[in-house]
Amino acid sequence: MPQREVATLAGGCFWCLEAAFQDLKGVEKVQSGYAGGRVANPSYEDVCTGTTGHAEVVQITFDPTVVSFNDLLHIFFTIHDPTTLNRQGGDVGTQYRSAVFYHTPEQKTVTEQVIRELEAEHIWDDPIVTEVKPLEAFYPAEEYHRDYYRRNPNQGYCRAVIAPKVAKVRKLYFDRLKQSAN
Repeated sequence: MPQREVATLAGGCFWCLEAAFQDLKGVEKVQSGYAGGRVANPSYEDVCTGTTGHAEVVQITFDPTVVSFNDLLHIFFTIHDPTTLNRQGGDVGTQYRSAVFYHTPEQKTVTEQVIRELEAEHIWDDPIVTEVKPLEAFYPAEEYHRDYYRRNPNQGYCRAVIAPKVAKVRKLYFDRLKQSAN
């Protein structure tokens, strides 16, 4: 059985992250959910109150011989603003924070290294506020959140917010897309 790894990332709405990562070669599964909170098995409604401490996340199962964790992080930092505390665009609240919930000490080290590199490049005017914490628990999102962009491409939020992020990934990482996404 080939080696698989899992990454858990928070960068605003999980619909955006799911849509951006699922077309990449080496990505086998992207599941929306919740992490980083204090309540077991939270619902979307619970998380939206901002009182559970959870962030909307995606959990990505990938083949590290095809796409590395480092690669996933660079794409992650391309598609969201890691300098805004508890918000992404119009989405405001702790559930929309930027975070990497690492699974291994190696993922923590790589994340910290990538953040240092990005800060040294001065890509953003403001400092990166991405949390780097161990994953304690992941709770899958409700069924209606899964594959949201593919099922609702003409919905207003999908057209205005998600489609530009997907287009950006397809343009910047064209050589890393699955054939069906080209």
